[in-house]
Amino acid sequence: MDLRRILKRFAVRYLGVKPKVALLADRYPQYAIGQGSYGHLLVRDFGDGAVLRMGAWCSTAKGSEVLLGGGHRTDWVTSYPFSVTEAELSHISGHSVSRGDVVIGNDVWIASDALILSGITIGDGAVIMARAVVTRDVAPYAIVGGLPATELGKRFDDATIARLLAIKWWDWPKDRILRAGPFLLSADIHAFLDKTEADEL
Repeated sequence: MDLRRILKRFAVRYLGVKPKVALLADRYPQYAIGQGSYGHLLVRDFGDGAVLRMGAWCSTAKGSEVLLGGGHRTDWVTSYPFSVTEAELSHISGHSVSRGDVVIGNDVWIASDALILSGITIGDGAVIMARAVVTRDVAPYAIVGGLPATELGKRFDDATIARLLAIKWWDWPKDRILRAGPFLLSADIHAFLDKTEADEL
């Protein structure tokens, strides 16, 4: 570990210095990324025309990646990209391949070393576990993991998920979110939902 990291950890732990959050919208201004979404996500764009759209308040860990394309042609005689590597074959189009845009909802947590392939939609509130390889769409508030990633559970029951999706707290103005902070940062989901639905938050 280098001296800079040691000093940073010391400042956070013993001096109460808040770590600087790396906003993804600043890092990737070419994509539509919502308010507060932060972290270490690496977006690999191969120029296949696909884009990333990410909602607000998403968290991404080190090593997490989105592939917007870069796939090899498995329907051709060879999967090797001769049209890219050999000048005399550069007139042949069709390599590389993308399955489409990646759409990530709001309040999504993408853990360390997770890989999201092109053409994937991840619903609001979902959790992508460490080292998951996401090859299929992920439902709202689902927890997925593995290779390929499969649903391991849900963060809440279906009725609670429906209420959260109707409230869409991530669309609130930031001052309202901060006022609701003690409820958002609590395991008492029903207190948050009840107060929100009663217009008390």
